[in-house]
Amino acid sequence: MSRPRRPARRAEQEPSTDQLRARAEKLGGRCNGLKVQLEQAQHAARSADATARRREQALRAAREEVKRLAATSYMSGGQDPMVSLFASGDPQSVLDQTSAMRFFTRQSSDRAQALLQTLQSAQRARKTAEERAAQVRQLRSDLERQRKKTQRLYERVRGTLLKRAPEKTGDLPPVSGSGRAAQSVRFALRQIGIPYSWGGGGPNGRTYGVAQGRNTRDFDCSGLTLYAYVQVGVMLPRYTGAQWKAGVQVPHGRLRPGDPVSFHADLHHMGLYVGDGKMAHAPQAGDHVKISPIAGRPWAGAVRVA
Repeated sequence: MSRPRRPARRAEQEPSTDQLRARAEKLGGRCNGLKVQLEQAQHAARSADATARRREQALRAAREEVKRLAATSYMSGGQDPMVSLFASGDPQSVLDQTSAMRFFTRQSSDRAQALLQTLQSAQRARKTAEERAAQVRQLRSDLERQRKKTQRLYERVRGTLLKRAPEKTGDLPPVSGSGRAAQSVRFALRQIGIPYSWGGGGPNGRTYGVAQGRNTRDFDCSGLTLYAYVQVGVMLPRYTGAQWKAGVQVPHGRLRPGDPVSFHADLHHMGLYVGDGKMAHAPQAGDHVKISPIAGRPWAGAVRVA
């Protein structure tokens, strides 16, 4: 008797490039969220550690006072249980091994209560500081794991585009970076394929250009960089030479995604560095926004504006 044949499994449909890109952008957003959480946790950890140090300093001062009281008590022939507790290098062992806590419960002395509160406050502050430090370590680990996951997905987008449409390999999100500069590149990359318009582009996006660009509502090179940076809260001047003066110059070997790169002695062309020796730019009349190598062009320099 033959076994019934199992129904053939449907081949899983390969996600589209847009779907992969959307996933990558979502992961990138999570990375940014984790980065904010990490910065907040680091601030809280520093604050908690400073508080713990102050409380521990107060405890050391209290112990010095107790030692002075111990000397006085010894001279008078007695030993106050409170002195034993606070003069000890390990007060918790004293609490565990004696009935000192019961003694404190019965005490109405302001001095005893104040010293006990100092000890407990220092212990609580140190515990909080340790918890904050542990949170920072965990967030660092989470952020690194998320960053690697995001980078793998970006590479998958790159590979998928390469197989499906090699001529559009420039239509890619940046692989690394989560700050405002890298985010500006992502906005620039969304304009891939938009025609060039001389004098076109502004803070709100595509505009009609001037002269030969007056009939096209698109971007020129500095209009693209201006628009991309406005989207992340950085206002740049409109024209190439002014944008060159708006940042701090950086050498070619230290470029990061989002750095505006300029060409020619008169700085008449520019783009946004995306990594791997390439830039996003609006090249010239008759062309469109795309990714191109920066090599082979008359290099003028680069600046960092965020």
